[in-house]
Amino acid sequence: MFGIGANLKNWIARNRYSALVQYLGAALAVWVALSCWALSAVLHRHLFVLLLAAVLFTARFLGFGPAVFCSLVSTACLDFFAVPPYFSFRIGTSADLERLTAFLAISVLAASLARQKTLAESRADRTTREMAAIVEYSCDAIYSSRPDGTITSWNRAAERLYGYTAEEAVGLPVARLAPPERRDELERNLALLNGGGHVASYRTERMRKDGTRCPILLSVSSLRNARGKIVGTSAIARDISAEKQSEEAIRRSEKLATAGRLAASIAHEINNPLEAVVNLLYLARHDSSHAMEYLTQAEQEVGRVARLAQQTLGFVRDASSPGSMDPAAIMDEILQLYSGKLAGRRICVTRRYRSSCQIGGYSGELRQLLANLLVNAVDAMADGGSLQVRVATGRDWSSGREGIRITVADNGSGIARDKLRQIFEPFYTTKKDGGTGLGLWVSRGIVQKHGGSIRVRSRADGRATGTVFLIFLPQQHEISRVA
Repeated sequence: MFGIGANLKNWIARNRYSALVQYLGAALAVWVALSCWALSAVLHRHLFVLLLAAVLFTARFLGFGPAVFCSLVSTACLDFFAVPPYFSFRIGTSADLERLTAFLAISVLAASLARQKTLAESRADRTTREMAAIVEYSCDAIYSSRPDGTITSWNRAAERLYGYTAEEAVGLPVARLAPPERRDELERNLALLNGGGHVASYRTERMRKDGTRCPILLSVSSLRNARGKIVGTSAIARDISAEKQSEEAIRRSEKLATAGRLAASIAHEINNPLEAVVNLLYLARHDSSHAMEYLTQAEQEVGRVARLAQQTLGFVRDASSPGSMDPAAIMDEILQLYSGKLAGRRICVTRRYRSSCQIGGYSGELRQLLANLLVNAVDAMADGGSLQVRVATGRDWSSGREGIRITVADNGSGIARDKLRQIFEPFYTTKKDGGTGLGLWVSRGIVQKHGGSIRVRSRADGRATGTVFLIFLPQQHEISRVA
């Protein structure tokens, strides 16, 4: 008997949406309603309600067509059992006809509404399942948390990225994912989101279960219920380790290329003191009375060579941590390194330094930034051009931060207006004969890493042409490892 029941259940499940099962189900619903009416004394006076319930049940589970069929059968049953003359399909009065017509109309309308509700619930359920599948199988780590920062959901990508299983992560505070120095950042995000604000996508750093750090691109948004009340937050984290490695490789190659472009200038600058050293040693060997004086001068020239070499190494060596640096002094070093090239093209350099100021950062990267801008300016100018550099203390009016403003201006050929928006994109270059297209892209990355901004103004037509780069570097800034 149990086997027969199980087989019948399986057959119904397989044929649930076949017309035969649907219409047999509608007839069965009417039969059940009539059975309850006949066997229960309490329900004997409520045949209309029982049949209407049968119609609603049919519409809810079997479809609108079977529900209309159920309505017609129910109306016939009412006429046969509940409307005099009983047990016949004749209608005695117009009032009875109106009652049956009203029941049929109400049944069809109720069936339509019930079916619409069923379809809406089905669509909502399907959408919910699809969204859940998208979240669960997304390549990005997605998790949600309550307003107090307790994790409430955790997808598979989050397990791979952070190393915590869903069972381990749910219930943990979100602060567990942030490095100690970034806990304030997390608290600011939570406060902003709980207050109805928005956190735009940004690069940051998070900790895995084993304590290692990973750079991520983080997007955080508020979760609201149907009444618009904030009930939590949702975060999407994308692992950008590979991207960071690629960018770092490109930056290093561009740094080496910058050092290579210095080779000609360095060779010229080093050759002069080396020739002087050779001459001074010759004089010291043949004039013993002034040998000490010649050797002192030779020592000074060797020191000059050592300083040039040290400056050159500053382009390719990264400090392990940021330190204090003087942008004006670094600008002088760059101009000294390129003095041979500037003199060879008869370019007049005007320096304007206002009050020396120390800022925190990586001096090697600042050298690379200024060298890129200087080389671009020289390449854009004809012989006899004019180059103006300015370093002064200033304020970023958008944020109110104190810092240093660096200006590099030339009277070269300028950049067309339609190309200005592209000059900071990687591999885009305006140099026809050469250029990697990475110099300004790397330069912008250096400025952003130090929390600053870079702007450009240029004019390529008319009598006065040229380009001006405006850089602001804050005096104090926490430099991120993943900037």
